[in-house]
Amino acid sequence: MSANSAETTERLDVVLVKAGRTKIRYPAELIGDDGNHVTVRAAWAGEGVRDFGFVRFEPGDVFTEHYWRDRWYAVKEVRAADGTLKGWYCDITRPALRSGAELVVEDLDLDLWRSADGTEVLRLDEDEFAESGLARTDPEAAGAAMTALDELEVFASVDGGLESLLV
Repeated sequence: MSANSAETTERLDVVLVKAGRTKIRYPAELIGDDGNHVTVRAAWAGEGVRDFGFVRFEPGDVFTEHYWRDRWYAVKEVRAADGTLKGWYCDITRPALRSGAELVVEDLDLDLWRSADGTEVLRLDEDEFAESGLARTDPEAAGAAMTALDELEVFASVDGGLESLLV
C-alpha cells in the first residue's frame, strides 16, 4: 500500500479551561484548520445522559465544533446518533489557542442555545458569569464576552444565521 492511499485522521484533544483549571478534556477529529478557524468533530464527552430541560445530550451524540483564534465564542452543531439535528450550542470563550495536538479554550461562563427548528434561542449561565468576577478582574474580557453573546444571539435568531458564521 502506498503512502498516498493510506489516510490518517488527525486527532486533537480539546481542553476546556475554566478559572485556570481544566474543566474537561476530550479527543476530537480535526476536520479543518485554516489558521484562524478550527473545526473538530467529537462524540458527547460527558458521562451518561445530561438533560438540560431544553435538550438532552447523550452517548452517541456528535458535536461538530467551530473555534476561532480571533473570536470570543465557539459554535457547536449537535446531532443525535442517527444524524438528526438537535440544535446549536454556543460557548462564550476567549479566542482558541492551538498548541500541537491540543486546542485550548477558556470558558467564560456564558452560553447560548438555539433549537434545531429555531423556536428557542436561550441565553444561559448569566448568573455564573456575574459570579465569576470577570467584570471586576478583567473588564475588557468581560466586555468582549458580553458583546460576543449579543452577536451570537442576533445570528441565532435568524434562520441560517449561525451557519453563516461558519463560512
